[in-house]
Amino acid sequence: MDLGLDGRVAVVTAASKGLGRATALALAAEGAKVVLNARDGDALQAVADRCGDDALVVPGDITDPALPARLVQAAVDRWGRVDAVVANAGGPPAGRALDITDEQILAAVNANMLASVRLARAAVPRMRAQQWGRIVFIASASVKQPIPDLALSNVARTALWSWTKTAAQDLAPDGITVNLAAPGLHATDRFIERGATGPAGDPADFGQIVAFLCSRQAAFVNGTALAVDGGAVAGLL
Repeated sequence: MDLGLDGRVAVVTAASKGLGRATALALAAEGAKVVLNARDGDALQAVADRCGDDALVVPGDITDPALPARLVQAAVDRWGRVDAVVANAGGPPAGRALDITDEQILAAVNANMLASVRLARAAVPRMRAQQWGRIVFIASASVKQPIPDLALSNVARTALWSWTKTAAQDLAPDGITVNLAAPGLHATDRFIERGATGPAGDPADFGQIVAFLCSRQAAFVNGTALAVDGGAVAGLL
């Protein structure tokens, strides 16, 4: 299937490894030009090399409030437009609900909610001008079924999900969709570090799901949290 992404311009954060890297590679394979962001410039360059000539590396910490606007501007300066943004960030530390501190909650919200919102806000004026845009937030299956020892992630990512549902209605008239991809366990470095067990998805497959959410065909998929978890979440909603 031709996703209609050839020549489109996408910004992908936390793109140096894991699901962010898989997403960047999937978009590039569909012909998109990609702006890649993460803190590790060398690792980003390795991803850019796999993406081909139409990849731009912009290292930086996505929790810096000024960085999202710089990423969008980098896309505009290089290619004159931005068509899609995929906001991703590493998950916060583990912790149960009654053990996490105020400072930890604020840091998690900044990294896993506000950074994504800032990137969307930076891109929306450009998308509105062209009456086309795709915003995808990579979050977690915890937006559907909280994970007991990941309270910080549960709090920050469900806040982002609420923002997504609200913004989707505002952006739809301008041809802009905003969706959330909610992955379960995937075979990433973090999966190994946590000593997780059980079935794990292929990051490359996940990247293709995000690419679809950025596609021409996904124009009527809006305000959705798409679970990519192999059926692990047991809830009916």
